[in-house]
Amino acid sequence: MKKILLQLDVDPQPCSFDAVVAVDAGADVLLQHGNVSPKNVVSLIHGAMFTRAGSDLASTSIFLGGKNIAQVEEIASQISNTFFNSVRVSVLIDPAGANTTAAATVIAAKRHISFQPSTKSKACQALVLGGTGPVGQRVSRLLANQGAHVHLASRSFERASQHCKLLNKNFPLARLEPTSIKMLEKVIGSVDLIVSAGGPGVEMLTEAQLSQAISTTVCIDLNAVPPAGITGIQATDTARRDGTKILYGALGVGEIKMKLHKAAIQQLFQTNDQWLDAEELLTIAEKVDVSNEQKSQ
Repeated sequence: MKKILLQLDVDPQPCSFDAVVAVDAGADVLLQHGNVSPKNVVSLIHGAMFTRAGSDLASTSIFLGGKNIAQVEEIASQISNTFFNSVRVSVLIDPAGANTTAAATVIAAKRHISFQPSTKSKACQALVLGGTGPVGQRVSRLLANQGAHVHLASRSFERASQHCKLLNKNFPLARLEPTSIKMLEKVIGSVDLIVSAGGPGVEMLTEAQLSQAISTTVCIDLNAVPPAGITGIQATDTARRDGTKILYGALGVGEIKMKLHKAAIQQLFQTNDQWLDAEELLTIAEKVDVSNEQKSQ
């Protein structure tokens, strides 16, 4: 039974990056559909649900992506509502790579920081720059659900507040606090982790501001396009130590992301009932990271 992956993308042209990873991860047949919307997705899902039966359904899976995050989430809800009983296929949700990138970011940080408070230490304080963007939102969500106190930063304090409220609505136990770029000096001296998830080629943190981060253990910059989002970080940095700080660049995190992306595609075909969103991807990433660590020993 051939492994068929339906690549559903809200953009006009399905992402070639996602297609290449799918083939490298073992998909035998890739069926690509662009301009997918809540209105036209049901017939595509029915095609995946009703052409195979029983255990053969595990050989058909769906990858849902695209740059319009809100539309991807709406389609995901539509897909979930279309399934019934055991008549379903596994689904991986990764809009614009936001979920796999966010999960990889958290894994990089967890190599050096404990998020949960202990009897000897307080909860990790994390600052997410560009926190209202697709990746920033998911990094904030995953960090908060891991036990970190997240300062979600945006150029607009109002937007940061809106996103904190939205995340808290869906994840009531998450500890999220809005801030703005103008307010950074009030929090930067006390944070353990800084993640820059801003747009490509946009400097989010200057050298002077970084010098104020006296408590920071890990800095992660997810921007691969010069100039760096965090001054001094190179895209290829992978746990590079600079004084008291450990630095990760976009390609350093990208190495983790690629392993996670492939592992997630492979896991889709194990059963027909998997739903892989940000939290599930983080769980897979943790297993992949432990496995790689054991192999290196």
